Amino acid sequence: MYYVVTGAAGFIGSNIVKALNARGVTDIIAVDNLTRADKFRNLVDCELADYIDKTDFLQLMHKNALDGAIAAIFHHGACTDAQADDGRYVMENNYRYSMDMLDFCQENQAAFLYASSAEVYGAGDDFAELRQNESPLNINAYSKFLFDQAVRRIWDDRTAQIVGLRYFDVYGQGEQHKADAASFVYQYFYQFMTTGKVTLFKGAASTANGEQCRDFVAVDDVVQANMWFLDHPAVSGIFNIGTGRALSANDVAVAVINQCRQLDGKTALELAWLQAQGMIEYVDFPARRQSFTRADISALRQAGFDAPMIEAEQGMASYVDALYKQYKA
Repeated sequence: MYYVVTGAAGFIGSNIVKALNARGVTDIIAVDNLTRADKFRNLVDCELADYIDKTDFLQLMHKNALDGAIAAIFHHGACTDAQADDGRYVMENNYRYSMDMLDFCQENQAAFLYASSAEVYGAGDDFAELRQNESPLNINAYSKFLFDQAVRRIWDDRTAQIVGLRYFDVYGQGEQHKADAASFVYQYFYQFMTTGKVTLFKGAASTANGEQCRDFVAVDDVVQANMWFLDHPAVSGIFNIGTGRALSANDVAVAVINQCRQLDGKTALELAWLQAQGMIEYVDFPARRQSFTRADISALRQAGFDAPMIEAEQGMASYVDALYKQYKA
């Protein structure tokens, strides 16, 4: 029996492949679209049974060539750009693709663990996994929202485990190909190292410049949650994956800059000084973006997942250390 990871060469997908390998699992079918070929680097140190292009994999599924051969699908193949404007592409890649995966898993009694998104909550401030809290702001978020509703409609008739994981702001190794969709930690690091300054968003309404707050979760915790649900096939549901804390963009920028300065043997600087020296600048806040997120992880805890989440400050410092070594190599 095989384990399928879609989006396998991407950020979270490649980390899931590595986690399966760490368990001794190599019967893995990696599914992705390598139009952006540089993603292959995320899989160089992985052991796979096969790589199949997304389109070819869908054809095999529709021909019933994979029936009875799949134990579980980790579905992380998706468009993740909150600013995407091609609605037809987003809906095909996020919603219809996911429906095909769901139908296959239900027909074959295979576990289905898929990536949803905290973006489904929109501009609200209640992040419990309830329909009344969901109001997406962009087409990417809507595609995730719509699929979550499709899952809910078949809930009482499911034949195997279904787990939707609503990721908050994930950061960590393997996101280098994501460009503007990469985490703030990654973007701030490379901005500072290449230009000596970091660009944040201006405030709006009652929010001051750079005070947009989000829940930053380490990819290690995301992977750990996926593995936990794989090990608990009786547990199904839609769950938030975050830390339950929110940090401002200013906090993250100061932490990244000071970690870089420390690695260069320099002293830490306060926010006001960085602003006064032009090392932190602000540009207009984009439309269709959330300005606040903080995961309510009570449902996750009630399901039995009790592992502690990595504190954002600790996780970011470790990540910047790794990025710094790669940058200087």
